[in-house]
Amino acid sequence: MIAEKCMFPAAGYGTRFLPATKSMPKEMLPIVNRPLIEFGVEEASAAGMNEICIVTGRGKRAIEDHFDVNYELEHEIAGSSKEQFLAQIRQLTSDCTFSFTRQRTMSGLGDAVLTGRTLVGDEPFGLILADDLCLNLAGQGVMQQMQAVATQHDCSVIAVMDVPPDQVSKYGIVVGEQVDDDLLKVSAMVEKPPVDEAPSTLAVIGRYLLSPEIFTHLQATKPGAGGEIQLTDALNALAQSGKLLAYRFAGLRFDCGSIDGFVEATQYYYENVVSNDG
Repeated sequence: MIAEKCMFPAAGYGTRFLPATKSMPKEMLPIVNRPLIEFGVEEASAAGMNEICIVTGRGKRAIEDHFDVNYELEHEIAGSSKEQFLAQIRQLTSDCTFSFTRQRTMSGLGDAVLTGRTLVGDEPFGLILADDLCLNLAGQGVMQQMQAVATQHDCSVIAVMDVPPDQVSKYGIVVGEQVDDDLLKVSAMVEKPPVDEAPSTLAVIGRYLLSPEIFTHLQATKPGAGGEIQLTDALNALAQSGKLLAYRFAGLRFDCGSIDGFVEATQYYYENVVSNDG
């Protein structure tokens, strides 16, 4: 269970950020001066997942362009003080390889993961939802932590965090047997349960490290509401076979799929990273 590839589903419309996302991918929304997806790629690379596999859709060419060379721009600023701002992205594009495929219809996260199978193949892989921004300024990134857990237990791992009871209806919620303080053997998952029906307050966030067995379960998953294939259903099947762990990660997570979370992340990053660098 050592993953060398990481998949990024990036085909969604980002309707909560309209009109900004009418022509710009939500994954390219900047946290100060860095797009969301760049943080995710950096996190994956730090975990040894240097083969980046991105599932895109129509209108997402800006993502491909970001992880490529812009000869005109780079020629214009060569030798100037502005060149320093490209140091991080140049390092990422040097360390990583990037491959892309398109999800033709918006048929759910499960369908996006199935679409990405052609990129990751039948081997373990990381899965990052870029609009979940995870920061751990003093230690290892979330995917690096999960890589260690998966290697030790030879098992698929999902990242979870405790949320207030009034927030459980916004998340997939897990229940299972405690392995240690930060690790749970998952027995079941419930997608966005009502507060009075939630089996716990442990919520799944957008970080996964999965065995290729997940593809078998996804192929057997029937479309639900809106014709969408839900990743949660496939994870439930994986859990019932005893092959899924939930890990309470160390670090901060910001829901940048919401405007409030995006503003909170921007403020935190500016105050704790950008201002210190300046």
